[in-house]
Amino acid sequence: MSIPLAARRTARSTLSSHEPAARATLAGRMSWLVMAALIAVPLYAQATQQMFLLTLVTRIAILAIAAMSLDLILGVGGLVSFGHALFFGLGAYATGMLAQHGVSSGWLHLLCAVAVSALVAAVTGAIALRTRGIAFIMITLAFAQMFYFFAVGLREYGGDDGFALAAGSQFGAVQLTDPLTLYVVSACLLMVLLAFGRHFLHTAMGLTLGGIRINECRMQALGIPTTQCKRAVYVVAAALSSIAGMLFANLTQFVAPSYLSWTMSGDLIVMVVIGGAGTFIGAVLGTFAIVLAEEGLKAVTEHWMLVMGPLIVVAVLVNRHGLAGLLESFGTRMGRGPRAAGEQV
Repeated sequence: MSIPLAARRTARSTLSSHEPAARATLAGRMSWLVMAALIAVPLYAQATQQMFLLTLVTRIAILAIAAMSLDLILGVGGLVSFGHALFFGLGAYATGMLAQHGVSSGWLHLLCAVAVSALVAAVTGAIALRTRGIAFIMITLAFAQMFYFFAVGLREYGGDDGFALAAGSQFGAVQLTDPLTLYVVSACLLMVLLAFGRHFLHTAMGLTLGGIRINECRMQALGIPTTQCKRAVYVVAAALSSIAGMLFANLTQFVAPSYLSWTMSGDLIVMVVIGGAGTFIGAVLGTFAIVLAEEGLKAVTEHWMLVMGPLIVVAVLVNRHGLAGLLESFGTRMGRGPRAAGEQV
């Protein structure tokens, strides 16, 4: 898809007036810190014999991949989808159904998950992307709930109870049911997406999406096929979410309709918003924060949801730019501190 040079310049100038220049530097530093932490986790877990930590961070990495795929359309493109878990669930169900019929090839699991999700995204996106705002939210929610109730009605696949994964995804000698292997695959994919995400925000498509988010009418006036751009990104985000769903099925060794539910979509939105929408690294930080807070509160009280809700509200009210924005503000103040002190002297 060709994007005119004038449109790219307009998008770049529009974004520069809305987004701080320090954000790219912050995202780069935080990405390196996250990558270093992901590399250190298996070494620490092995040294301390706390292998549950490996499973926990694997779960975080997989959900972070799903959150990043949502951030691509929500934070970058400005499309608030309340049905993004549809593609996460389709990836899990594609894996589980194939395994149920004796297919253990990870390549077939991956191909089927991506193909089905991309096809569903292309069809549903052709309808949903004709609308904006609350209408888009409700249509994406309706499609997700439609597939959710369809999964509930699949009695041969456990219905509402779900079903156990008959066989894990196998790529030759690599078996994703092995905890360390699944961790390495999930962590590597997350790191690749983080590196690509930093680059994507400065590409023609990334700048164009940012321009569409801020002023779609202006981009249309420049000759940009905004609907086609949004549809392409919508399909890509769906494919990435389906891969996360495939990995999650291998992690839990289970597939359930809850993977497609609106509550799962809500969780992903919370992760993106808490971390900082439109930064990609924010989706990762938000996932870490939400999952670790959830696990910590579960260890303290069985009524952890009563505590989690107010914490999320406070976090959003305190800083609407999320954890990434909070760290950015802190870094800016720290950078200005010595300079301000020097000026006073």
